[in-house]
Amino acid sequence: MFVIGLISRLTDQKGLDLVNAILPALMDGNTQVVVLGTGDQRYEDAFRRFEDEYKGSVCSNIMYDEGRAHRIYAGADALLVPSLFEPCGLTQLIAMHYGTVPVVRETGGLKDTVQPYNQFTNDGNGFTFDRYEPGLLLDAVNRAKTLFFTNRWCWDEMVQRDMAKDVSWEQSARQYRELYLELKP
Repeated sequence: MFVIGLISRLTDQKGLDLVNAILPALMDGNTQVVVLGTGDQRYEDAFRRFEDEYKGSVCSNIMYDEGRAHRIYAGADALLVPSLFEPCGLTQLIAMHYGTVPVVRETGGLKDTVQPYNQFTNDGNGFTFDRYEPGLLLDAVNRAKTLFFTNRWCWDEMVQRDMAKDVSWEQSARQYRELYLELKP
């Protein structure tokens, strides 16, 4: 099984209309989706309906529980973050720390922290899409699933790169210091 996690506030900003549009297409017998979050009633209700419709393949946790969030990060293969806009974004960074590959829209901090996987050079640390369209999200998820099922060695290398990525303040502070020293007369 390919397990996709979604840990989010359930609001328009988080791109959940895209997720709702493609979720039926993801249900192929090889994919499971686990959702954790609360927010707008229409999204809460939609994810409950998907859980009823795809029993055993979709699990909707309409709540927030920090411990459960960490178990989802640790247990999922990929994490969806298809945000309409995202100034910074932490979920993709937490996911990478746990070895969960992010699938994100190229916007704001998501674009800054997730480099698209390149099948020819075997580099990158996640799967991305640019325009805010359901078909592009589905394509990004399908590219991730294809790599997961057909080239597990490359997938596992990406997981290791993600887990080794230094996103600490120490690195940021060092970069700021170098910039300030460069600008100093």
